[in-house]
Amino acid sequence: MSRSPLFLDDVNARQGLFHRRALLVGGVAGLGLTALIGRLAQLQLVETDRYAELSDHNEFQVLLVAPPRGLILDRNRVVLASNRPDFRLLLDKSRVGDIDAVLADLGSLIEIDAPRLARLKAEVADAPARAPVTLAEDLSWEEFSRVNVRAPELPGVTADMGEVRVYPFSAAFAHVVGYVAKVSAADITKTGPNSDPILLNPGFRIGKQGVEKAFDLQLRGRPGEKKFKVNSRGEALSSEPVAASPAEPGAEIQLTLDADVQNRALEAFGADSGAAVMMDCRSGDVLCLFSAPSFDANAFVRGVSGPDYRALAEYERKPLFNKALTATYPPGSTFKTLVALTALEQGVDPGRTYTCNRHWVWGGRTWSCPEAHGTLDLHNAIAQSCDIYFYQLALSLGGPDAMAAMARRFGLGADHDLGIPGQKPGLVPDRAYKRRAFPRDPVWHPGETPSMGIGQGYLSVNALQLCIQCARLANGVQAVEPRLVASVGGVVQNPNPGFAPLDVDPAHIAFIHSAMSAVVAYGTAAKGHVADLGLGDVRMAGKTGTAQAHDYAKGQLGQGEHGAWSQRDHAWFIAYAPSDAPRYALSILVEHGGFGAEASAPKAAKIMRAALLKDPEIRARILSPPAVAAASGVAARAPQGRQA
Repeated sequence: MSRSPLFLDDVNARQGLFHRRALLVGGVAGLGLTALIGRLAQLQLVETDRYAELSDHNEFQVLLVAPPRGLILDRNRVVLASNRPDFRLLLDKSRVGDIDAVLADLGSLIEIDAPRLARLKAEVADAPARAPVTLAEDLSWEEFSRVNVRAPELPGVTADMGEVRVYPFSAAFAHVVGYVAKVSAADITKTGPNSDPILLNPGFRIGKQGVEKAFDLQLRGRPGEKKFKVNSRGEALSSEPVAASPAEPGAEIQLTLDADVQNRALEAFGADSGAAVMMDCRSGDVLCLFSAPSFDANAFVRGVSGPDYRALAEYERKPLFNKALTATYPPGSTFKTLVALTALEQGVDPGRTYTCNRHWVWGGRTWSCPEAHGTLDLHNAIAQSCDIYFYQLALSLGGPDAMAAMARRFGLGADHDLGIPGQKPGLVPDRAYKRRAFPRDPVWHPGETPSMGIGQGYLSVNALQLCIQCARLANGVQAVEPRLVASVGGVVQNPNPGFAPLDVDPAHIAFIHSAMSAVVAYGTAAKGHVADLGLGDVRMAGKTGTAQAHDYAKGQLGQGEHGAWSQRDHAWFIAYAPSDAPRYALSILVEHGGFGAEASAPKAAKIMRAALLKDPEIRARILSPPAVAAASGVAARAPQGRQA
C-alpha cells in the first residue's frame, strides 16, 4: 500500500525542523562549553595567584600592630614624651550576640560607672564591624588577671597588652609638647595619610596639639603585622601568630627646650596665670616656652570626661589656652625701649628732658603717670618708666609709622616659625592699618600717638614676640629668630640660618643696654632686689611693663592689683643676662598680675638663674674670682650667630 505524497512531505518537514533545532541546541551547548572551558582556564592559569591569595586569607587573618610612637626629648635628651605598657580589654563585636550582657558581666570584674557604660555602648555601636573596640585601658595587674581567668565566659573580649603615651613632666610641657588622643571619625579621611587602616587599631593615638600634632606623621612610625590561623568563623586557632613582622618606631624628635628651666618656670608661676619664654640670644634656641596654668596631658590620652573638660574650659584662667603663643596683650612699658631706639635712630638727643609732675595736659585731656618723676633725660626715663616723658617723645617722632617700623624690625607683629601651630601675630599699628581697619575714620589722630608711645592703644603682642624683641636688643647685631625643633629623626633642623642684620647703630644699642641695666640697678625693678640673681657679678638687665587690661571709669583705681582678678592690669618683664655679655633673653607675662616689677621680675630672676647655673661658661665665671675669670677668657664677647 503506497503512502500519500502529502504524508511523506509532512514527515520530511518535521525531520528537517528537528535537525535544525538539534543543530541550534548543539551550537548553544558548544558555546556554553567553550565559555566554561575558557573561564576555567582563566581562573586556573591567569588568575591563579589572586585566588591562591584569597584562599590563604580564608585560612589566615592578618592584624596590624600599632608602632611605638617616637620619643620627644629636650636639648639634653631628657624624655618629655614616651610610651609605657598598657593592659587593656578589647571587644570584637562581630563575635558577640548580646553586647549588654557582656558589658554587664565585665562590670562584675572591673569598675565601670554609668557614664562610662553609656559611652562604651555608643562606641561599640559606632565602631566598624571588624574593628576591635577598646573597653578598658590602664588596668592593674589584678584586674587584668581577673579578666583573663574569666575570658571563656566573655565572648569576643580579649585581654591584651599594648602601649600608651606618657608625659613625665606633663604640667610643664602640656602646651608645647601637646598630647595624643583616640582617633575620631573626623580624623579619618578617604585619601592621604589619615586613610591608613592603622588608625582603626584600638591602640593607635593621633597628635592633637603642639609638637605631637605638628609632627604627627613623623612620630607615628610604620605598623607591623601578626598573622593568625583562623577557622571558618574567623576565630583564631592559637594565641601565637604563625608569622609576624615588627612595627617600625616613629622618629625621635629633639627640642631645644631645657626641662630644668621649663620646670623652674612651672614652680615660679605657682597658681598665677601667664607665660614665660626664654631664648639663647645668640642662636635663637628656645629654652623655655611655658604657659600657666597648665593641665595634665596624660588625662587626655586616656580620654577626659565631659564634666572634667568643661571645668578646664570654663575656668577663668584658661588652662587650655597657650598664653605664650596664642594670647596677645598690650606690651605696656616694655615697648618704651623701642620708642627710645626709634628716637635715637632719628637723631633725638638722649639728653633731651621733659618734666613729669604726674599729670600733663595736652590735646584737651589730662594724661597721667603713676608718680611724679621730676625732670628726666631719656636714660632715666627708661629706668623710671615715666609715661609722661614717652607721651611727649612719641609725639616728637611725627606719628606711628617710625615706631611701627622699628617694632617690626625687632620681631613684633609677625608669626615666627617654631614648627608648631597656634601663634597669633598680634598687631603693630601704623597709618596704613588705620586706613584699612577704620574706613569710616581712616585718619591717624595725634591723640592716638601718646598711647602707642607707652605700649598701649592698638598695640598687641604675645610673650614669644617680646622675648624675640629682648633677644634682638641683647644681641644688638642680628635679627635672631627662634628655633624650637633641634632635630627630627636625627636630622638637625635649620642649624645655620644666617640671621638678617638689624642695621641699628651700635652706640644706640649700647645706650639701651645701659638703660635696661639701670632698670634693675636703681629703676623700677630695683625695689626689694626683686631682679637680683644672687650670682656675684653676673647681673640681669631688663624692662618692666604694666599693661592696661581694660578702660578705667572716671574715679576708678587704675594700674596695679586692685579689684577683681579679671580687672587688674597685666604685668610684663623682659630681661637678658649677663648684662655685660648677653647670653639668654626672657619675657615674663603675669596675666592680671598688677605691676611688672612686683609680679613678673621675681619670676624672671628665678628662671634666669636656673639657665645661667646650667651654662658651663657662666657657672665657671660665677665660681671663679673676677681676676681668674678674666684670665681664663670668660669675659664679655660680641654676640654671635647660631652655632651648628
